[in-house]
Amino acid sequence: MVMIHPFKGIRPSEKFSAQIATLPYDVLSSQEARELGKNNPYSYLHIDKAEIDLPESLSPYDDQVYAKAADNLQAFLQKQWLIQDDQPLFYLYELTMNGRAQTGLVACTAIADYTDGKIKKHEFTRPEKEVDRIRHIEACDANTSPIFLTYRRNQTIQELMDFWKKTQTPVYDFTGFHDVIHRVWLINDTHVIEQLETAFAQEVPALYIADGHHRTESAVKVGQKKKETQPNAPETAEFNYFLSVIFPKEELEILDYNRILNVPIKADFFTRLEKIFTVEKVEAGKPDQPKTFGMYIAGQWYQLTAKNSILSDDPVDGLDVSLLQNHVFADLFGIQDIRTDKRIDFVGGIRGMKELEQAVDSGEWTVAFSVYPTTMDDLLNVADAGKIMPPKSTWFEPKLLSGLFVHDLETK
Repeated sequence: MVMIHPFKGIRPSEKFSAQIATLPYDVLSSQEARELGKNNPYSYLHIDKAEIDLPESLSPYDDQVYAKAADNLQAFLQKQWLIQDDQPLFYLYELTMNGRAQTGLVACTAIADYTDGKIKKHEFTRPEKEVDRIRHIEACDANTSPIFLTYRRNQTIQELMDFWKKTQTPVYDFTGFHDVIHRVWLINDTHVIEQLETAFAQEVPALYIADGHHRTESAVKVGQKKKETQPNAPETAEFNYFLSVIFPKEELEILDYNRILNVPIKADFFTRLEKIFTVEKVEAGKPDQPKTFGMYIAGQWYQLTAKNSILSDDPVDGLDVSLLQNHVFADLFGIQDIRTDKRIDFVGGIRGMKELEQAVDSGEWTVAFSVYPTTMDDLLNVADAGKIMPPKSTWFEPKLLSGLFVHDLETK
């Protein structure tokens, strides 16, 4: 079973919540962040991507960037754009997109649960991306953005959360990017806090990382380092926990994560493709069932339906993204490592099929593949099996905004 931990959240003053909250650092380039932040002094990007306040010639990984992030965090607190609660709390964070709502519990989760395998992962991480967030966390002495976790729905927890939402008034209620409605409630009743802690400790055997593997690894490594330098600190020390938002998996939706390739198309390409797929011309490219794919090439959409010969019951090899990787990208184009190969790129499903068509029609890319979305059950089954999904297997929407919650590590 898993531990959750209330914390004294650093969060926006109610007056500034909509101006402060912004898209996460890892979905924006430095230039996109500059554009979003240049006319908004309240934007959390001044903390999360502090290079926007420094010369463009400076590397986003320069020491000055992390120092600026720490300075800006303190400035936001001094100006009371951000405030810190005076007692440990839990929070509820509801996001509503296109009429569909998901509500997560904002809490700190235990590094010990991660190292013990009770917080399960499904992706590998890249060391260079970890280093960036490690330096950011250390400079700010805070978890500056949350990890997106999930779990199998629990009735006790659901009833507590539903009751709190029905009987309390949200502290934030605003519409943000992509017309997503964001609402936040403070859980400040010690009895309810204790009930939630107990429910997780007694009834939830595991949590799963939905999104934020690099943030998790970074937060864990910072906490472990602080524990080494402070061996006499109690287990309840804040650095032994990291900031999370925990959603029941039944409320989450994974969108398709599509692929575009810049590769030469050989004369026998369709002949080889037809050995493993049924291939037919179609008007539209979005797959409507598993084990089917859209392929856009030379101005035409095709539907590819996997033949039984390439199907697998393995939780990883049987994924749609794995079928495409193993039998098309690797076998037909020689693309073995999609994390590093420059001949492939990825397009989140929220951008739609037109984005794939435009990429190919522009001549910059040769062929596009649309994929049926990975399911939440797929994700949990892979994690339970202790296996790893191919990179870019999942695209979650809506995105958790950054700036609504910061977890103070309390070591400075």
